[in-house]
Amino acid sequence: MTYALIVVPFALLTLIVVLATVRRPRFGPRMAASGIAAGVLVILTAVFDNVMIAAGLFTYPSEHLSGLRVGLAPVEDFSYAVCAAFLVPAVFVLLTPRAATDATA
Repeated sequence: MTYALIVVPFALLTLIVVLATVRRPRFGPRMAASGIAAGVLVILTAVFDNVMIAAGLFTYPSEHLSGLRVGLAPVEDFSYAVCAAFLVPAVFVLLTPRAATDATA
């Protein structure tokens, strides 16, 4: 199994949970904030993954990778950061009582 296939369930879960919050207040601003957070996390992932791989802290078997890299970091590593940037706020919104989220609109 490749790392790209391992990411698919996480990406689908993220999409489903985010779509479940579409009708909640402030969806647009939340998506904008998640996009900014995703951008920051991608930059941090690029920096720190490259440092850790260059230092020899871990390696990836090439047969499980797509072959696309950002420096030394496989592109698959970035998907977890992007999923987290969108999934965590969406879960928070779903766990917040609807009356509380409606009041902040």
